[in-house]
Amino acid sequence: MAATGSAGLPATVSGKQEFYQLLQNLINPSCMVRRQAEEIYENIPGLCKTTFLLDVVRNRRAGYEDPHPRVRAAACTTLGQMATDFSPNFQKKFHETVIAALLHTMENQGNQRVQSHAASALIIFIEDCPKSLLILYLDGMVKNVHSLLVIKLQELIRNGSKLTLEQLVTTIASIADNTAEKFVPYYDMFMPSLKHIAELAVEKELKLLKGKTIECISHVGLAVGKEKFMQDASNVMQLLLNTQSDLNNMEEDDPQTSYIVSAWARMCKILGNDFQQYLPLVIEPLIKTASAKPDVALLDTQDVENMNDDDGWQFVNLGDQQSFGIKTSGLEAKATACQMLVYYAKELKEGFVDYTEQVVKLMVPLLKFYFHDNIRVAAAESLPFLLECAKIRGPEYLAQIWQFVCDPLIKAIGTEPDTDVLSEIMSSFAKSIEVMGDGCLSDEHLEELGVILKAKLEGHFKNQELRQVKRQEENYDQQVEMSLQDEDECDVYILTKVSDILHSLFSTYKEKILPWFEQLLPLIVNLICSSRPWPDRQWGLCIFDDIIEHCSPTSFKYVEYFRWPMLLNTRDNNPEVRQAAAYGLGVMAQFGGDDYRSLCSEAIPLLVKVIKCANSKTKKNVIAIENCISAVGKILRFKPNCVNVDEVLPHWLSWLPLHEDKEEAIQTLSFLCDLIESNHPVVLGPNNSNLPKIICIIAEGKINETINYEDPCAKRLANVVREVQTSEELWLECISQLTDEQQEALQELLNFA
Repeated sequence: MAATGSAGLPATVSGKQEFYQLLQNLINPSCMVRRQAEEIYENIPGLCKTTFLLDVVRNRRAGYEDPHPRVRAAACTTLGQMATDFSPNFQKKFHETVIAALLHTMENQGNQRVQSHAASALIIFIEDCPKSLLILYLDGMVKNVHSLLVIKLQELIRNGSKLTLEQLVTTIASIADNTAEKFVPYYDMFMPSLKHIAELAVEKELKLLKGKTIECISHVGLAVGKEKFMQDASNVMQLLLNTQSDLNNMEEDDPQTSYIVSAWARMCKILGNDFQQYLPLVIEPLIKTASAKPDVALLDTQDVENMNDDDGWQFVNLGDQQSFGIKTSGLEAKATACQMLVYYAKELKEGFVDYTEQVVKLMVPLLKFYFHDNIRVAAAESLPFLLECAKIRGPEYLAQIWQFVCDPLIKAIGTEPDTDVLSEIMSSFAKSIEVMGDGCLSDEHLEELGVILKAKLEGHFKNQELRQVKRQEENYDQQVEMSLQDEDECDVYILTKVSDILHSLFSTYKEKILPWFEQLLPLIVNLICSSRPWPDRQWGLCIFDDIIEHCSPTSFKYVEYFRWPMLLNTRDNNPEVRQAAAYGLGVMAQFGGDDYRSLCSEAIPLLVKVIKCANSKTKKNVIAIENCISAVGKILRFKPNCVNVDEVLPHWLSWLPLHEDKEEAIQTLSFLCDLIESNHPVVLGPNNSNLPKIICIIAEGKINETINYEDPCAKRLANVVREVQTSEELWLECISQLTDEQQEALQELLNFA
């Protein structure tokens, strides 16, 4: 540990003046000076660092020379970096002082660069600041930013000054984005000025400002919602159309392009079906940009070496003598256009049908566009949405589109070299299966898919073995271990996608897919061995959960493979494994048929023991415990003959409500309705003594947003409340035990259900 001076600083930084010098050294042109400063800076405790940074940012006088504007700018940048590195704890701890300091600095008209850096730091800080904290400062923050906006707009009109204004409009967008509906009262304060800036910014040097302002307008519109935004929607859409009558009229590197393209997407989300009238104006330029073919060349190795990096070419070696090159300028625009096509297909559905075939024929070949990862990701992501669009036109059209998509998509799973892109392709395939439904894969496709998935699982085990070997080598150290852990995380992520694909097959094909699955069965059994790492056991159990849920009662033929792993893993050290095991026991009861009765009997005491553990409701454990509670409820509900229901029911009722797992929570409320509607004496209690507890459970379900008004359970719960209200004495007893929030929640439930 480094020796420390005053206020916990290293001895080499014994006071504020030395700290200012350190910050200056951090931006010193000399690499050696910078490196030394960085080493010192890293050893300064976080609290001291933050305190002194805030002093620098606010330019406080305390008997020392004022810091140079460059140092203040660097301090703002450092605060922003700390907000990124230590979020959200940094925001929770320093929200009051940091927001005040940065707003104060933004007000200072002495130096535009310092103002701009302060605005940038504020954007970063509020991005990860909890909304509940941010709204405490919203009124003051908005008034401060608006005053500055008015000043900077006048500066733009007088002398074309734009530096601070560019950051300021992004700050407004960030505030709106992170406060959503809370920004509605301030909408009319900002929108006229923002539209005015966009209309004024016509010169070439103001294009970035115009792009950022249009982006800001779309963020504000999305935050306040369609009802409020409609008063300006027509004007804003005309502004967008005037700015981008045709993307082709813009230069290749025009800074407005990406902002305008993403603004159109937000407008689509705001307007919904009302956006359809604008789609023909937007989509053709997008398709053209997404279809653009970059320049390519086949060059000798010597020619490649002679080319400058600035030429914007990327090369892949084709052996010792030749390289294949592609000009990368324009690829970002192509990627953005592809992503926007994904967005429109997803949001508009029926309104996008006419473009489905054209976009499918564009996207499918891009699964092999190996020069840009994000283009392949967008291509994969688009396919399930495009299939949903095709489905609207009928089964024959859908079948034609699927015939074009299926084979290349399966082949891409087997050939994609990048893990992140591969995961998106596998996810796309799983979603596509769910869109297409039972029987969508030919025998040839199933055979090819089986070979690919088997190779992925075998590779998963092989990679684990290789990592263990590397841990025994002489050069093994902490850095190697970090690299090995990264590799392991990538492997596990692909394992989750294998699980997703199997889930889609089990949920669509049901037990008909089991003969095909048996080629993978030994590998899945290997995943749930007690010696495997916990993520293997988690995802292996999830796969068996799907088999039980979707292929029952046929699934019982595999029971000896998962019986003991399912029971014993309810007490695993890892909550994710416990959750997977508990969920499996629940679906055994719900879907498994009579063959599972004895297993359900064995499960009850194990589940109860886990639920009663002292640390069961901690944040880390709560999802697993709620699945255990839900599993007990499912056994009581669907397999009552294998358990003493009257003995277990009081315990089950005492564990409610569930908060975190919404799907399991609504299942428990549905069962609770069954019990109340049948006047079950154990649940109601002697002389209805349990009703105050039950009414509290219902109120909490509304507060926790478990109850969805579209779910039939909502009406059933509301009827329970109405039935209790028929007895004034009983109702008064119930509500006397509720908080104001709980009473309001019940009233809302009664109003809408």
